[in-house]
This record gives sequence, C-alpha cells and structure tokens, in this order.
Amino acid sequence: MKNSPAEYLEGKDFSLVLGGPFFQLLKRLHLTGTGLELVKLRIIVISLVAWLPLLLLSMLNGQAWGDGLNLPFFEDIDVHIRFLLAVPIMIVAELLVHERISIVVKEFQERNLIPESEISKFHNAIASALRLRNSFIAEISIVVLIYGIGYQLVWNQTAGLDSSAWYSEQALGKGNLSLAGIWFRYLSLPIFQFLFLRWYYRIFIWARFLYQVSKIKLRLVPTHPDDVGGLGFMANSIFAFMPLAFAHGTLMAGMISNHIFHDGATLLDFKVLIIVVVVIVICLFILPLFVFSSQLSEAKRRGSMEYGKFASRFVQEFDEKWLKGKKPSDNSLMGNDIQSLADLAQSFNVVEKMQFVPISKSNVIMLVAVTIIPVLPLVLTMMPISELVKLLSGLLM
Repeated sequence: MKNSPAEYLEGKDFSLVLGGPFFQLLKRLHLTGTGLELVKLRIIVISLVAWLPLLLLSMLNGQAWGDGLNLPFFEDIDVHIRFLLAVPIMIVAELLVHERISIVVKEFQERNLIPESEISKFHNAIASALRLRNSFIAEISIVVLIYGIGYQLVWNQTAGLDSSAWYSEQALGKGNLSLAGIWFRYLSLPIFQFLFLRWYYRIFIWARFLYQVSKIKLRLVPTHPDDVGGLGFMANSIFAFMPLAFAHGTLMAGMISNHIFHDGATLLDFKVLIIVVVVIVICLFILPLFVFSSQLSEAKRRGSMEYGKFASRFVQEFDEKWLKGKKPSDNSLMGNDIQSLADLAQSFNVVEKMQFVPISKSNVIMLVAVTIIPVLPLVLTMMPISELVKLLSGLLM
C-alpha cells in the first residue's frame, strides 16, 4: 500500500532503518517487528552467530588459551569488543535513530518552516530518502564490496595471517586458516562489516536528505531564541547518532588494546589514529548540518538589515517622546513605557548572535567525548592507577 502525500509531509513514515532487504529478512526470521521490537533477541542471535562459533572452534583446535600463541582467542580483545560490544551498540542505535530522526523530520512542518509553495519539494525529499533506504541494489553492493575489495584489503590490513594467532594454523605446523579462522574471515567479519557499512549508507541518505531540504527556502526567523532561526531542533540528530560515535570509539580501543598488550606498543603511538577517528566522527554527524549555513547566513544578514531599519525608526521616536517631550503619532512603534527600548535591544542582540550552523560547542564536545571515552581506560597502561589517582588529586585539590 502506497503512502499518501500527507503521511510523507508529516514525516510519519520517515525512518532511516525500517526498510531494506536485510530488515525484511529479519522480519521473516521473526527477529524484529515493524517497529524494531525484539532488540534483545536480535543482539543475542547476531552477536552469537558471529562470536560463539569462534569460541567453540578455537577451543576445539586448542587455540582458545593456546600456550605458545602470541594471540590466543581469549586474549584477542579486539574480536570480543567487535562482536560483543560494537555489534550490539549498532543494533541498539537503530531504535534511537529511528525514534529521534523521525521526530526531527516532523519538526520541519510542525514548526511551520516549510512554505506552502515548497511542500512538494519536502515531500519529494522524504520519498527519495525512503527509496534509497529500501534499495535492494545498495545492500547487495555492500555485500559485493565486502567479499570483493574488503575480502582481501580489509583482511590483510586488520587481521592477516599472524603466524601465532588463534585464527591461523601456522603455529601448529600448517599454513592455513584454522577452523575458527575460516568462520571469522568468511562469516563473522562480513556480518560486522555489513552492519557497519550499512550505517554509513544510512548516514549518506540522511546527509542527502538534509541537502535537499536546505535547497527549500525555509521560514527562518532571525530573532528566534534558539540563535539558529528556528533550526535548534536539528541538534537532536547528533544525540541520535551518539551510540554510533561510541561504537567507533570501542572499535578503536579494541584494536589499540591488541597492539599494546601483544605487540609492545604504547597508547601514544596511536595519537594520530585517535585524532583521525574523532575527525571522521565529526564529519559524519556534524558536517551534514552545515548545509543550512547559507540560509542561516542570509537570514542573519536580512535580519540585521530589517531590524536595523526598525531600530533606527524606533530610537528616533523614543528620543522625540522621552527626551524632547513630543507626542508620538498614531502609528508609533513604541510601547507605553521606557522598557520597550531594552526589549528592542534584546531582540537586536539575538539577531547579532545568530549562528551559521544549528549546533553548539557543547554538541561537538559531547560527540568527541563519547568517541574517546572507550580509549580512556588504556591510559592505565601508561602509569599505575595509584599514580593516576595521585595526579588527578593534585589537579583537583
């Protein structure tokens, strides 16, 4: 059944996650409902399909603890974080993004930001986003990418055949993948990569939708108290994507942990990587909001001009009435008391403080903090916890 234009216009059916072949497959397997129910069941099934066989097969092959192995299965922090933490986070993030992003889309109309003459463009932007979300070709392309380019490139760069790792039999005198390694390479990693790349595709859809909306002449009010012409609600999209920022941090922490505990590296060796990941997260979730900068900039210029003219006429009448004692005309702009001048100044200050992006510094700081929090425990690898406590005590007291 096709959605009516009204439903599209109100954003009732807008969701970045309720669609696509994989979503339909999960519904047929009774791992989700039409509203993303059964979250716990999805987490258990998907995580265990990716992780549990690795545990059982590595134990069967004697590589779970593996005396003499440089990287036994139980000591592979990266693989445990990837499948037991990052995968569940990506699944939980679907529910949060579904709920919050749909609210953000509806706000465009509920706040009367879309002119009547532009409603069809808004409708088309929603419909276009939903078509991309439901694309069979897109998800098949992700799978082809994983088993094509990712099959060799990602494997060689992130895993490779460590001669003494749990996923290789070289330590046992053979040159092939172990049974656990076969499952890891051909099923576990592709599951993770599919979930991860599908999120990047959804973020692309979101960014494209925002770009299309930014081409609509929005009703922005320079004196709106949110300092962004009425687009302050857009910051909610950043909170929706916070779990994904945390997932990036956990993946980075897992990879760094392996190098620290098994290769003798230090946390400082990865300072460039940490910066790069933080920049990537900022670009993913904040950069798309910059598409509204031109409209906000134009609204501020227009507001400064219009309120400047209004203020000039107002202060002239104010001067004539309160200082020169002249009686104001019938179409006077002033109120009945001297407080009206202060009210005008406040309105003018709001226009002057108007920002060019619908986010605040606190939004950026929070996003960066959520990304690097998973890495912070690794600071303990650089100094004993007693020294860290002593250092913090000295800073705070």
